[in-house]
Amino acid sequence: MELGHVIVLAGGLSYEREVSLRSGRRVADALRAADVPVELRDADATLLDSLTNDPPDAVFPVLHGSAGEDGSIRDVLELLEVPYVGARPDACRVAWDKPTAKSVVRQAGIATPASVALPKEVFHDLGAASVLDSIVDRLGLPLFVKPTRGGSALGASVVREASELPAAMVGCFAYGDAALIEQYIEGVEIAVSVIERAGEPLALPAVEIVAPSGLYDYTARYDAGDTEFVTPARLSPEAAQRATAAAVTAHQALGLRDLSRTDLIVDASGEVHFLEVNVAPGMTETSLLPRAVSVAGLDLGFLCRDLILRRFP
Repeated sequence: MELGHVIVLAGGLSYEREVSLRSGRRVADALRAADVPVELRDADATLLDSLTNDPPDAVFPVLHGSAGEDGSIRDVLELLEVPYVGARPDACRVAWDKPTAKSVVRQAGIATPASVALPKEVFHDLGAASVLDSIVDRLGLPLFVKPTRGGSALGASVVREASELPAAMVGCFAYGDAALIEQYIEGVEIAVSVIERAGEPLALPAVEIVAPSGLYDYTARYDAGDTEFVTPARLSPEAAQRATAAAVTAHQALGLRDLSRTDLIVDASGEVHFLEVNVAPGMTETSLLPRAVSVAGLDLGFLCRDLILRRFP
């Protein structure tokens, strides 16, 4: 099929707006280099009229955070019968909610840290001190705290002492109404991107993340030079194979399509632990999926073009 009008959708109003805009520009530039006519559009009040009055051949959503990854924008695209790249709405909703995604992946046989998910109201109604004491008694230390929904590590922190937990919860609730508190697994942090080619999921080389502070937070993710990335990750062949299998299994178990990125920890014994999955992976100059694409010897623009073409019979 000859593509004549493709929209890359970026921006939006989430906390991750600026990252999304950077991702969108990167995808649009890559597609133009692959001779695909592209229009970069924001998710604003003019979008629906534009899609209705001048329907594109397809949309490539690069929206991060709420609306972009919770399925709602994709619901709208389906209502308008506009083809788009990426997971369908129902799958997005499952993957977007981290506790639900962990449950699905655990049932598929992948290890994931023990955790508890609690809304802010629980701390208010039952007494924060008592709830936090129970969490430490049950899960032990260290812990990792993050919002149940959201990305870019916003509101996430490592808790090594019980006295640090209240502040971590406050920081978490600044970005969401519910917190996921899970056991912190020491090990090698990696990301494994999955793309679909010829109808089959293909895992790209794992990217190892070495953040200077030990936490791959917002600054470490998007400030060039602050974090070391090693691709392929420095894993034993057996651990690398398990990581690849875990990412593909998560992609399939969650019902995702086209592309995803799974974040994992490989502990000292080589066991792989699922952390979360991203249905709209970052595409900035410091993002992990483009790094893996490059190391795999693929061209980002041609890959994005091929994913668009998959949406047509």
